[in-house]
Amino acid sequence: MSRLLLINPNTTRSITDLVLRHAARFASRGTTLRGATAAFGPKVVASRAGYAIAAHAALDALANDTGRRDAVVLACFGDPGLAALKDTSRVPVVGLAEASIRRAVALGQRFSIVTGGVRWKPMLEEFVASQGLGARLASVRTVAPTGVDIARQPQAALAMLARGCAACVKDGADVVILGGAGLAGLAEQLADTVEVPLLDSVQCAIARAETLARAKRGRRTGAAFPSVGSAGLSPALARLLR
Repeated sequence: MSRLLLINPNTTRSITDLVLRHAARFASRGTTLRGATAAFGPKVVASRAGYAIAAHAALDALANDTGRRDAVVLACFGDPGLAALKDTSRVPVVGLAEASIRRAVALGQRFSIVTGGVRWKPMLEEFVASQGLGARLASVRTVAPTGVDIARQPQAALAMLARGCAACVKDGADVVILGGAGLAGLAEQLADTVEVPLLDSVQCAIARAETLARAKRGRRTGAAFPSVGSAGLSPALARLLR
């Protein structure tokens, strides 16, 4: 049995609930799921500033969680704070983007990403490059509505997302990632309209988190952090940094 903590680093609780609902469908029998929503920050991560704040909020959510867990899923495509969470957590941490990209390159030679929020295009291109996979990226296609907007009215966004996926195939992708917590579950509805495999980022992350949890991989050894002071942080996060 795996116990997964899903951290939503924005402050929209309905996104946490949406991810948990779909994650329960994707998870293996016996896996238990809990959600944590950011205590501060943007309602939707849609810019570099929001991304930076969300990274802090994700760390804070991890520090304030007192439940038992075997792995953590960072439930925001683009993975704000992923490296810091991995450095801090004593159990494996998986990001939606990281897990999706790993799955995509296992399935094909070139992949594309479709997501909500126009400012994500350069941010995701940089993220893919940071993973050493820039040469495998065919394109990033965005639609104007943010992930939160799409989650509110998913059926209204399907046609836009389908066009984005079709454009990705023309860009040369042989795998397409439908990225975003707010887009969870929509890949199933669009799969028949896309000529290549279409990946759900939440499904990819749950599968990878379960694998790492069972293998007990990605755990820190418990080495101490450098002794540093802090100011203005939540008590739990301040203790973690100590």
